[in-house]
Amino acid sequence: MEESDLRFLQVQRAAVADPARASEWAGKKLCWVPHEKDGFVAGSIKQETNDEVIVEICDTGKTVTISKDDVQKANPPKFDKVEDMSELTYLNEASVLHNLKERYFSSLIYTYSGLFCVVINPYKRLPIYSENLIEEFKGKKRHEMPPHIFAIADSAYRSMLQDREDQSILCTGESGAGKTENTKKVIQYLAHVAGATRSKGGPQQFVTSPAKGELEHQLLQANPILEAFGNSKTVKNDNSSRFGKFIRINFDMSGYISGANIEFYLLEKSRTLRQAPDERSFHVFYQFLRGTSAAEKGKYCFATSLRLYYKFRWYIEL
Repeated sequence: MEESDLRFLQVQRAAVADPARASEWAGKKLCWVPHEKDGFVAGSIKQETNDEVIVEICDTGKTVTISKDDVQKANPPKFDKVEDMSELTYLNEASVLHNLKERYFSSLIYTYSGLFCVVINPYKRLPIYSENLIEEFKGKKRHEMPPHIFAIADSAYRSMLQDREDQSILCTGESGAGKTENTKKVIQYLAHVAGATRSKGGPQQFVTSPAKGELEHQLLQANPILEAFGNSKTVKNDNSSRFGKFIRINFDMSGYISGANIEFYLLEKSRTLRQAPDERSFHVFYQFLRGTSAAEKGKYCFATSLRLYYKFRWYIEL
């Protein structure tokens, strides 16, 4: 694995486990205090009464008196940027949000929370999806590698082979969270690991540039077509899926991909004619206008201008 890959996946634990920081934490009785703007801010408990505590806010030095029920305990520094939040000594809302924020600011977008993998959209490309990285995750136990969608895909794949039972991976979240992209990464991983060619009497050979017609290649190349007809620009996401998608991948007894099918549901058909301000209809309309000649636009009754007003409610500049 290249160093550039590791930089976006692992934390230098030696820097986190600093004895001086641990001593400072123990002496200050650090905690988390609710804050109207920032959600929670770090504080140091100065005095406790029956129902209230006096807390000094670390950043400002301001002293506040709040209810004990509103104070959440802070974890020791050794748990900063921890990979699995189930390991936290104090598993509360403030500590979870703090850990996710610290990891995100270090470009560590994947974090485990027990059986789940929490992903935060980085809104930029990270070098953590290469084929070399796939090989690193292949067959490894979860604790042997940093959090990653490849680890989730590999765990499901290995469980299927060992237990001979169907496995499911659910990608859920709000618009723009990264559901579509992580689904594609699962397919990328399975296509690489389970799409190996078999030669008589020879070892497995992994296909990096599959020939046209192979199942795993068709599965990967279906995404751009599906997104053209089912995705559109919204105020939150430039490539928002406007439909639900259930992908079923079939494997033979040896663990190779033998077939696949994709089911669609809840397509937002109304978006074809009507969109909210600053949003668009489905990508395919704009792709058609950009890629066709004037003759083809006339043939299919599209305006030749790059301004689209095809019975749309909002006038959209291309």
